[in-house]
Amino acid sequence: MNQLNHVAFIMDGNGRWGIKKKKGRNFGHLKGVETVKKIVKSSIKLKIKITTFYVFSSENWKRPKKEISFLFKLIKNYFSKEINNLIKQNIKINIIGDIKRLPKDLRLILKKTELLTKKNKQIIVNLAINYGSKNEIIETIKKVKKRTNIKNFEKNLYTKKMPSPDILIRTGGHQRLSNFMLWQLAYAELFFIKKLWPDFTSSDLIKIINKYKKSKRNFGGI
Repeated sequence: MNQLNHVAFIMDGNGRWGIKKKKGRNFGHLKGVETVKKIVKSSIKLKIKITTFYVFSSENWKRPKKEISFLFKLIKNYFSKEINNLIKQNIKINIIGDIKRLPKDLRLILKKTELLTKKNKQIIVNLAINYGSKNEIIETIKKVKKRTNIKNFEKNLYTKKMPSPDILIRTGGHQRLSNFMLWQLAYAELFFIKKLWPDFTSSDLIKIINKYKKSKRNFGGI
């Protein structure tokens, strides 16, 4: 049976879900946050050590400014209100991505959340914000310079000291990686499902995990 340490999620479909419900894209983003909370709780019960959620990509700046502003406010307000609950639940928050471009107030709350939860050990929740895998790889190459080998390279990624994802789950029906963890997903089992992210449930997660456990992982062998 395959060991499971790390599950990554591309949370596609929030905006489409909100439009489908005739309440707008931002309503879909609100519901998407609720789904994240449910999946983190389920992951703790399932004893998954690490989860990574693709929150905002380096390409998402192309979206309407009002939507971007709403997303950033949503993230800021969530951590402002939930920080004590995160500490009580022993959840460690880790931000991956280039946060320098984010608004100052959002950067501050993200750094504060990382600091206050850094000793928590129940689960690591990586949030990829202003994240682009190609940028991550280029920045890592700059760091390693002449000491380029796989082991040293991986020590300089955002996900240093963490095992790579065993599973990638993408909701929303699209079958692509969208510049997400291209290095880390080299040997992950990929699951693309049609459900939009707000409709994704713990039962869906369990079904995928059961399929994963039955799969044969060769890593280039036989």
